[in-house]
Amino acid sequence: MPNIKSAIKRTKTIEKRRALRTSQKSDLRTTVKNFEKAVLANDVELAKTTLIVAVKKLDKAATKGLIHKNAANRQKSRLMKKLNVLSA
Repeated sequence: MPNIKSAIKRTKTIEKRRALRTSQKSDLRTTVKNFEKAVLANDVELAKTTLIVAVKKLDKAATKGLIHKNAANRQKSRLMKKLNVLSA
């Protein structure tokens, strides 16, 4: 545990940011899983709507630095492929 006042404050802010990022990542994963559930259920309309939400969250996470830009693009590409197979 730090003794210096600025180090104590820094530890608190780091812990707050870590908790925030953890919840944001969890929300992102939940959104992607909801899309995958819709695909498994062969529900095209639900899959399309959840894909839009998932893509939006992936883009936002990439711009905020939560995940890498290429990782977001890779995930989006894989989700789009799943939707295209489902709708074809």
